[in-house]
Amino acid sequence: MLEKFVDVTSKNGPIPCFFVAPDDEHEWPAIVLYMDAPGIREELRNIARRIAKHGYACILPDLYHRYGKLRFKTHQRAEATTAVYLAAYHGLTDDDINDDTAAVIGYLEAQPQIQQGAIGSVGFCMSGRFITTTAKKFPDRFACAASFYGTRLVTEDANSPHLHLNGITAELYYGFGALDTYTPADYVQTFRESLDAADLRYEMDVFDGVDHGYAFVERAPYDHAAAELSWDKVFALFERNLIISE
Repeated sequence: MLEKFVDVTSKNGPIPCFFVAPDDEHEWPAIVLYMDAPGIREELRNIARRIAKHGYACILPDLYHRYGKLRFKTHQRAEATTAVYLAAYHGLTDDDINDDTAAVIGYLEAQPQIQQGAIGSVGFCMSGRFITTTAKKFPDRFACAASFYGTRLVTEDANSPHLHLNGITAELYYGFGALDTYTPADYVQTFRESLDAADLRYEMDVFDGVDHGYAFVERAPYDHAAAELSWDKVFALFERNLIISE
C-alpha cells in the first residue's frame, strides 16, 4: 500500500492531504474523501485505507486548512470542543470547498497512480452537502458521489443544495438514520422529492433505529448492519462508474 502526506497547492495556500493507493505500480480510479465536522483524524485515514483496499486511490483533504491546523480529540469531546468545530464548519462556504476540490483534482491529474478521467467522492455529516455541491460544480469530473448522514442538504437559504440539483450528472447515494435529529423525516422527504424533480440517478436508504454517525466504528451510534449495507452500495456505485473494463 502506498501512503503519503502531501500539501496540495491551492489559491488559498497549501491543503494538507492524506493520499493512499493500493500500490505505486498501477493506475487506480480516484476517490475524494470529504471529512466530517470533527475534522482530520486517524478514524478518517482508516476509511481512506479501506477505500484503497477496494482498488482505488483515495485523497483526504483537510477542509479546515484556512484556519491553521485544527485537530480534535473526538473521544474527549466537550461542549466547548463541539462549539469550536461547529464554528469552523459553518465558516466554510460552498465556494471554499469548490476551490479546494479544484486544487485536489489538479493534484490527482498529475499523479502517475491515478487513472485519468472520471472520479468519485464520499462524505460524512457536513460533507454530504459538499459531495452534492461539488458534483454540481464539476459534472465533467464526478461520475459518482456518496453521502453518509449528510447535513445541510435542505436549508431555508437560497443556496440550499436541494434547490440547485439540476445539472448533476453523477450517480448518487445517500444513507440516513431514522433517529438522526440532524436529518429528520421531513428533511429527508424534501430532499428525496428534490432529487426526483431533478430526475437524478440516485439511491437512498433510511435505516430504522439508526442514528447520526452510524458508519463510524469508534462512535456509540455505530450500527454494523447499516454501515456495511451502505458501504456495499457505495463500492458498487464506484465500480459501476469508475472501473474501466479491459
